[in-house]
Amino acid sequence: MFAPLYLYPEPGSLDTERRVNFDPKIYAKIRAAAGLAGVDGDELRVFDYIYGVLHSPDYRATYAQFLKIDFPRIPYPASPEVFAHVADKGGQLRALHLMEDAAVGDTPYPFIGSGDNVVDKPRFEAGQVFINADQFFDNVPEIAWNFHIGGYQPAQKWLKDRKGRALGFDDVRHYAKIIKILAETDRIMKEVVLPL
Repeated sequence: MFAPLYLYPEPGSLDTERRVNFDPKIYAKIRAAAGLAGVDGDELRVFDYIYGVLHSPDYRATYAQFLKIDFPRIPYPASPEVFAHVADKGGQLRALHLMEDAAVGDTPYPFIGSGDNVVDKPRFEAGQVFINADQFFDNVPEIAWNFHIGGYQPAQKWLKDRKGRALGFDDVRHYAKIIKILAETDRIMKEVVLPL
């Protein structure tokens, strides 16, 4: 992992304390701007704020060129209210991206059709993601099918990586979760209001 939230003592060390992996001065400044009291759990709220900022369409548009060549710069929260809003949205995204069942919820994308469940030529057509000529996931939002993360379209890539393989019960459930996560990610990202 590139930058974990927590640093743990080396094995065999007498140190037993877990440490937050933030620069102490910057972490204190963010907590002060956010109105946080410096209690356990603040680090996760700050992480969620950063996660929310990085998913903000305004932030991505404003800093698009810098994000291609440098590490992202995270703005200090303009107010405790802005912090709370962005951290709440970031927390929702974090829970989705970790595939927490409570965050994902129902996946209303039934797998329909009879056949061998083998992925042949995945395609999207009128709300249906076909894995072969006869079987498809139904009610799929087009945004989930076309959603980009970096240079990838996860809903398409996941199926293409399984070309020639039969999907099992767990695969079908997992893919339905992917669709839900991508659709919800798009919805939540649009709600991240970040004054820049």
